[in-house]
Amino acid sequence: MLIVKIDNTRPAQPHIGLRSADVVYIEEVEGGLTRIAAVFATSMPPVVGPVRSARITDISLVAQYGRPAFAYSGAQRKLKPALAAASFYDVSDDAGGKGYYRDHSRRAPYNLLGKPAVLLARAPKASSAADVGFVFSDVVPVGGRAATKMRAAWLSSSAGFAWNASKNAYQVSLNGRPARAAEGGGQYATTVVVQYVRVQDSGYGDKFGEKTPLSITTGAGKGAVLRGGKSWPVTWSRPAETSGTRFLGANGQPLPFGVGQVWVLLVNKKTPVSFRSS
Repeated sequence: MLIVKIDNTRPAQPHIGLRSADVVYIEEVEGGLTRIAAVFATSMPPVVGPVRSARITDISLVAQYGRPAFAYSGAQRKLKPALAAASFYDVSDDAGGKGYYRDHSRRAPYNLLGKPAVLLARAPKASSAADVGFVFSDVVPVGGRAATKMRAAWLSSSAGFAWNASKNAYQVSLNGRPARAAEGGGQYATTVVVQYVRVQDSGYGDKFGEKTPLSITTGAGKGAVLRGGKSWPVTWSRPAETSGTRFLGANGQPLPFGVGQVWVLLVNKKTPVSFRSS
């Protein structure tokens, strides 16, 4: 299994290889921007990127996947000891350039790309696909409210999802524009999860003086699951870092996701999230 940190600003478009991810997390970073943590387990694209730096939120987030290979480029100096002590196999550009290259048709720093097969070869004992609490089914759950559009807006970033019945998926927009794939076309999510988490100052910061937020993904909280043009309220539970995250419906049972790519948005209660039925 390979987890890759990917840039999520407009210059990062079009994303490369993101369509092959099983799970795509969006997490808040400095200045109200966001980054992507993409989980690749069942399919590995030939190339993925643009690869960017790690954050403190990644350590706990990645731990629920056992000991995967974690690909990133750079980190705050103060954070490096915590990354070195984490449970993943470090296949970052900092730990060795094998598997990385620069695409000079893109401008730096949005041009560092990774070759998943080579990166995984650097971590031969990396975890394989594992149960992280998600349940999948082709059968759409009963109930739910119409939700053909959803948008979350951080201070300097946004993510939108619009139901496309012909694709049986939500078309993804990032930062106010349709998300594009280098392979052609757009990005689509079969299931979208809004996970409300506690966000606090991590004690870290960037060179510009911006504080790094820490999203707490252990414990419990509320959220919503979107699939099939509908939404369901859920509660989530993750007792420990080594535990998966379960999303439970009103009946207390896991709410099944659609079979396909899952996008998980880590938001706090102050992040505006809107749902629309048309």
